[in-house]
Amino acid sequence: MDDRLRQLIALGRDHYEAGEYEKAEQYLSQVVQEHRGFADIYNMLGVIYHDQGRFADAEEAFERALEINPRYTEAALNLSVTYNDRGKYHKAREVYAAAMNASAQQPSSLDPFARGKIANMHADLGVVYADMGLHLDAVRELKRALDLCPTFIDIRTRLGNVYRDMGDPEAALVEYEQVKVIKPDYVPARLALGVTLYSLGRRDDAIAEWQSILEVDPNERRARAYLRMVSDARAPKPGSAVEQDGPFSPRDD
Repeated sequence: MDDRLRQLIALGRDHYEAGEYEKAEQYLSQVVQEHRGFADIYNMLGVIYHDQGRFADAEEAFERALEINPRYTEAALNLSVTYNDRGKYHKAREVYAAAMNASAQQPSSLDPFARGKIANMHADLGVVYADMGLHLDAVRELKRALDLCPTFIDIRTRLGNVYRDMGDPEAALVEYEQVKVIKPDYVPARLALGVTLYSLGRRDDAIAEWQSILEVDPNERRARAYLRMVSDARAPKPGSAVEQDGPFSPRDD
């Protein structure tokens, strides 16, 4: 590779990673005119074409990347998405299945980007299952996602939510607590942890959880709302000594 080609690749990659796709295309297009053996260059061009709505060009670029490197997982996933956009659903499923199979056989060999992309696909499928009430299928897909990317706190929080929705609050607590260890200031998991604790009758622990959120972010409205509702739930009605059940139903007496 001569110095000029090396410089074109470097400039194209820099603009691509900065999201400056038009500038990146100028350099990367020159590269493939002179050398047609770089799978990653074709993959980047495919992403640029797809972003521009040039799906046919994107499809051709991703296919070329896979011709050069049949085990290029990221390009395979991008091609699957492009096939789907063009209505080629059978081809999309075939390419997607092949990419998933390759990742399952050698997950440790995947680059972080491809690993994350596959994990998010599993997670998206898990959400679909959960929305349909198929909780066991949702758990399976979310666990697959976490096998690939165990530190993806949003996916772990979703798994906790599914466990909670399927009537297994103890399993939900495990997931929320793990998120708390990985990223203590991740509010969605902390809020869900408080709600789950309250549902188990652990009112004081729930209150402590929500209060700790306010110590980090005094403007967190949901934590304030939960604390207010719990406080209102414990207050007796005017003229009555009987306390009313709170918005989450359980009692701790």
